Amino acid sequence: MSRAPAEIRSGRIGPLARLPAFFALEGKRALVAGATAAAAWKAELLSAAGARVDVFAATTDADMLALAAAPPQGAIVVHDRAWSADDFTGAAIAVADCADEHEAAAFAAAARAAGVPVNVIDRPAFCDFSFGAIVNRSPLVIGISTDGASPVFGQAVRAKIEALIPKSFARWADAARAWRPRVQALALPFRSRRNLWERFVQRAVAAPDATPTDTDLDALLKPSAEPNGGAVVLVGAGPGDPELLTLRAVRALQSADVILFDDLVSHEVLDFARREAKKLLVGKTGYGPSCKQDDINALMVGLAKQGKRVVRLKGGDPLIFARAGEEIAACKEAAIAVDVVPGITAAQGAASRLGIALTGRGQARRLQYITGHARDGKLPQDIDWHSLADPSTTTAVYMPAKTLAALIAKAIEQGLDPQTPALAVARATQRDQVVVADAARQLPSRLAEQNLPGPLLVMLGQALAAQSANGQAADTRQTATKA
Repeated sequence: MSRAPAEIRSGRIGPLARLPAFFALEGKRALVAGATAAAAWKAELLSAAGARVDVFAATTDADMLALAAAPPQGAIVVHDRAWSADDFTGAAIAVADCADEHEAAAFAAAARAAGVPVNVIDRPAFCDFSFGAIVNRSPLVIGISTDGASPVFGQAVRAKIEALIPKSFARWADAARAWRPRVQALALPFRSRRNLWERFVQRAVAAPDATPTDTDLDALLKPSAEPNGGAVVLVGAGPGDPELLTLRAVRALQSADVILFDDLVSHEVLDFARREAKKLLVGKTGYGPSCKQDDINALMVGLAKQGKRVVRLKGGDPLIFARAGEEIAACKEAAIAVDVVPGITAAQGAASRLGIALTGRGQARRLQYITGHARDGKLPQDIDWHSLADPSTTTAVYMPAKTLAALIAKAIEQGLDPQTPALAVARATQRDQVVVADAARQLPSRLAEQNLPGPLLVMLGQALAAQSANGQAADTRQTATKA
């Protein structure tokens, strides 16, 4: 049965506890009430964002006066009196540290009456906005909010991000801000502009500690070689767990105009794609409706000829039983630039979850991947049965659901030890991963009793002995854990 490619629209965004937004405060007036340490920190933040800060407090401490004497950016003026309703006139934002609910309610009411967004520190009922944890690589700024549920958790997340993003990224972000008018003046088409900024990111990641100069901009302005204006990238989505995506795979997904993906690709992986990308399901289902390979090739090439950046997203690794060769050939024949981003194949993913070395010392000196069915859906006739029966080999059999009994029977006939340890893994690395372990002879009958979800992988070999012995009594249904 055949089916046509079907567009899958991006899901609607889930509920947000807070709308993340960034106030432009440079040159604007901010009002702060109170002279506590908390109020001083908010005044410092507002000044750092370029606001002119008026602080109102009947009594002020040394920290606030020291901050006013040396503000980070915008001027801070301390008024030795309590705030009044007139003080909100012309303010862009208002913050207060209030002693009690009555004072908080009065401050919030006065701010709202004047149309000024308000925050009362540690009193969310009186807040129009909140301050989150901040990662400062200005002009690259990252805000983190837990909606007050756990500020400590927010700080922990901030620490993680701080460790990942070099402080020197601030220089690259500043260069992007300075260069953007020059790039816009060139009136480049959208695809060319995006390509330029993608190469800018690659340059920054490759040399984060460098100071960008006009020489870098000149190099970026040189047109990249993309025949016909478009390109195709074959991307391995891995066996299912989105955390197994490579960095190159994520960058490809985030730069795609169109994504052609298979049924085996999890929706969690698609979440890494940019929301504007068109997503087309062109999947192949074993013994079910499938898109024809020639139609996929034609669609992929046609979109690239329109100037689109096309990502052909495949489960596992695109170079292992995924018809990548046919798609690469189609692109080359049409003079379309084509690249391949490898992925973690199912056997590697399954082995990692089970803690198995597929080439354990003294157990296996060769690892081989074979497919469980031929083009007609039946058992392939050209399998090297001698290598499959070799006791020093670990064999991973892909897509064997309908042919496993015949494959095992033929392998035993050709010399495979019937007691060879064997594993069947359904939906490897995903949350509903299922493992059935037994000797090779018994495994097909064990699977016949199950109703396992696809995709299915079977592995044979002495390297699996410990896992097979542990699993012979019953199948193991496990939730994939993440580091």
